[in-house]
Amino acid sequence: MTGVGAGARTARAAQFEELRPLLFSIAYRLLGSVAEAEDAVQDTWLRYEAAGTTPASPKAYLSAAVTRISIDVLRSARVRREEYVGQWLPEPLLDDPYGDPARAAELADSVSTAALLLLERLSPLERAVFVLRDVFGFDFPEIASAVGRSQAACRQLAVRARRHMDEGRPRFDADRWEREQLTARFIDALREGDVDGLRALLAADVQVVGDGGGKAPQIARVVSGIDNVARLLAVSFPPMFRIDVTAEPHTVNGQPGAVFRDRDGRVLVIWSLDILDGRVQTINSVNNPDKLAHLGPVGDSWSVYREWNATRRT
Repeated sequence: MTGVGAGARTARAAQFEELRPLLFSIAYRLLGSVAEAEDAVQDTWLRYEAAGTTPASPKAYLSAAVTRISIDVLRSARVRREEYVGQWLPEPLLDDPYGDPARAAELADSVSTAALLLLERLSPLERAVFVLRDVFGFDFPEIASAVGRSQAACRQLAVRARRHMDEGRPRFDADRWEREQLTARFIDALREGDVDGLRALLAADVQVVGDGGGKAPQIARVVSGIDNVARLLAVSFPPMFRIDVTAEPHTVNGQPGAVFRDRDGRVLVIWSLDILDGRVQTINSVNNPDKLAHLGPVGDSWSVYREWNATRRT
């Protein structure tokens, strides 16, 4: 590392901004929270800015720093998640700022809700090693420096993490255009309350998983089975559209999904869909307002619920 002058500080800031998308993407996959990932990136900058010398490899240095910060946050977050009200789902991510055309499919799958829930089963160190190695392709010397373990230990952590991930690794339809078309048909059937149309698009063992965090109304925490889910959606959603709730198809966590907004354009609910073999396998629904704040103004779900309930009864 070398001493830092005024010009070097300017260059350092530019380097950090160039690497910010990567740092956020690492932190988000480790934490499953947009807000916590942004805080981890900011803490990384503050440490970098305060450092008296410039590293030979800013990418390796900053990636290691954001990983260590995220591991510390993850350890404390696990305690909070044990006390979480209802089902816990990661904060929805509409756009991953880091892109690599050569690894686009892997990056999209690694940020999916299903993959992030699998990562929750790993220890913080296993999770960090897996993300750095299998998702972002870091070398083991860099990983060892980031997590404070020997290369041999990191290799063992990688093997264990990969085994756990492979046992439950989610599968998705590969053709993005087909998934988007299915999502559009699904939202049309939802809007019309078309039970048969919904059934044609749902897997037999489909699940709806809701995360309101005890802070927003939700239909149920988990609803399973094609008949239950189709009836639930057909009965519940047409009244929502009659009170001017809108559903916009959107990529969510690298997979097809939808953003639901109230009549004033405020976010109410985010859905991400797991699609396989031309059928919706899982609907992940997040309406905890704390997990939507990074997307812009958040609507009053309770007010919408009361209006929905009145409309449904008429």
